[in-house]
Amino acid sequence: MDKGLHFTICVVTAVLLLRESSQAGEEKAPEVLAAPKPVSALQGTDSRGAGEGLPTLTVTTILEDPYVMVRGAELEGYCMELLAALAGMLRFQYRVKVVADGQYGAANAGGNWSGMIGEILRREADIAVAPLTVTSAREEVVSFTTPFLQTGIGILLRKDTTSQDMSFFHFLSPFSKETWTALLFAYLLTCFCLFLVARLSPCEWNEPKNEENHFTFLNSLWFGAGALALQGATPRPQALSVRVIAVVWWLFTLALLAAYIANFTALLSSGSEQLPIQTFEDLVKQRNLEFGTLEGSSTFYYFKNSKNPIHQMIYEYMEKRREHVLVKTYQEAVQRVMDSNYAFIGESISQDLAAARHCNLIRAPEVIGARGFGIATAQASPWTKPLSIAVLKLREAGDLDYLRNKWWESSCLRQSRDRWGPLEPPALGGLFLTLGIGLTLGILAALAELSSSSRRAAAHAKKSCCSVFTEEICTRLRIKGAARQSQEPSGKANA
Repeated sequence: MDKGLHFTICVVTAVLLLRESSQAGEEKAPEVLAAPKPVSALQGTDSRGAGEGLPTLTVTTILEDPYVMVRGAELEGYCMELLAALAGMLRFQYRVKVVADGQYGAANAGGNWSGMIGEILRREADIAVAPLTVTSAREEVVSFTTPFLQTGIGILLRKDTTSQDMSFFHFLSPFSKETWTALLFAYLLTCFCLFLVARLSPCEWNEPKNEENHFTFLNSLWFGAGALALQGATPRPQALSVRVIAVVWWLFTLALLAAYIANFTALLSSGSEQLPIQTFEDLVKQRNLEFGTLEGSSTFYYFKNSKNPIHQMIYEYMEKRREHVLVKTYQEAVQRVMDSNYAFIGESISQDLAAARHCNLIRAPEVIGARGFGIATAQASPWTKPLSIAVLKLREAGDLDYLRNKWWESSCLRQSRDRWGPLEPPALGGLFLTLGIGLTLGILAALAELSSSSRRAAAHAKKSCCSVFTEEICTRLRIKGAARQSQEPSGKANA
């Protein structure tokens, strides 16, 4: 009996203990499975994680489109998706905070660092995930991972402040002056050869004394011009020798026109061909645009430390006028380029984004100072190497390229259509002028021929030349009316 009672008590005790542990597990389960709710992004923080038991990192960043942007109550962008991918691979939670002073990181005169670099040094953040350029000065105080984006230093310009006035005879630009001179010489030489061979060949001119040679020098010039315009022109060659010259000239003009059309199309469609500012040297030489960069950025110190004379001139200009040309944020720089005569010197990859989002902006062709964006950590941090390996894995898997294409997608939908759209009037102004001159000369020639004919008719009929000339014009402009007027006097005379 005692044994049975003792067994019953043990069983009841075990059941009660299991029940209490089950209830405790049910109470703790929501905390383990549910991720922390994100704090308002407007307050500068965003907490995310995968569960309890994982390390939590404080991540500092900076608001810059498209890397980190505020959307509702959360932060999103290229860097946020990169951070989420790294957290999933390395199994850590993170709390994102926007840098307090809005700076990337630069050392002041006292040796203290500002921005995200300063927060890492002061242990206010564990890592910095942002468009943070890897530089030697920053590498001395913090550690960087393998760069996740490659970039350089470029010049962002507004198109209407950089477009060169197009020449009125822009249609002559595809060929050089030497080429046009050679073309004229080839045209005259070919026409002379046509004229000479047509005179010598018996098949083209059988009876020189009795019949007229159709290939006079003027007719040869007209024949050659017709081939240049891909139009047939009379007279038609009959002799084999003349036909050989004609075929060779046709092939020459066909290849010439193909080269002209190709070069002209490329010249019109290439925006960089019309940029007067293509290099940093061009930027220094001009006087119409102010230029500057982000205050305290790596770009500013690049020019400060450079030994290149052009770069030194740029630094001296920005240093003397730093209150007017240095900007606080990237958004301010883009807006200033759009609103004033200002050129922004900064990261080329960010400028490509601005040019894709704003169709009136363009980046100059030259890019200097190849560099990369890396994740900053404290020196001797255990996260530096794992983060570098994770970045390399994401690059090898193509995830970084996917993020690049996703967040740099152009919103300028008409860019491609405008590039190959209708030609602007200034580009064809010279052609229209040439056509107008040709039409004017044709009309004057017709009037001269009519005047000559009127003088002969006036001398034969013994009338005034002006009256005959007027009657001829009226007759050609109003055929029916002139016919009635000419019939009425004849009818009265018969009566």
